[in-house]
Amino acid sequence: MGAVAEQLSYEQYLALAAATDDVLEYHDGVVVSMVAPSYEHARIVGQLVRLLGRSSKQGCVALPSGLKVRIEATNRTLVPDVTVVCGAGQRSQLDNQAIVNPVIIFEVLSPSTEAYDQDTKLHQYRRIPSLREYVTVAQDHRFASICRRVGDLWAFEDVEAGGVLRLEGLGVELALDDVYGDELGVIVP
Repeated sequence: MGAVAEQLSYEQYLALAAATDDVLEYHDGVVVSMVAPSYEHARIVGQLVRLLGRSSKQGCVALPSGLKVRIEATNRTLVPDVTVVCGAGQRSQLDNQAIVNPVIIFEVLSPSTEAYDQDTKLHQYRRIPSLREYVTVAQDHRFASICRRVGDLWAFEDVEAGGVLRLEGLGVELALDDVYGDELGVIVP
């Protein structure tokens, strides 16, 4: 993860993003290139999308990495690992490829992005009016943290091995151990 360019307009960011296969975020003029995920990281993302797809309420969809989320209030465009949208995805007026109405966002923590995901991204995502929960999932051990909107405040809930992710925004519960498993029953340490 690192800055690619500074002091770019949003139009310049869109042109740069269109010219590369890299995943780029926009931070109020600064373009940041995201690191390609590890196997473990990508596997957890796949598990989350699969599990959420099986259990999400009608009209909601879990979308994997690559979908841009626009935070209009702070002029940021971020790329979460998993984005849950209920109803129609509302698109940014600046960027037809970015949505502005996620209900739940998941980030799988990587050694190079852990601090960024738990600090900068958390503070940005909380500015999205539709967001109900922000979930971070460790990739090197069984642990997740849920940041949940409760009225005008945000509450935190940690979930350890054997625990359950209670996603109130969807009315869904996922066994945390299932997030780390696969269809063959192989468990990631």
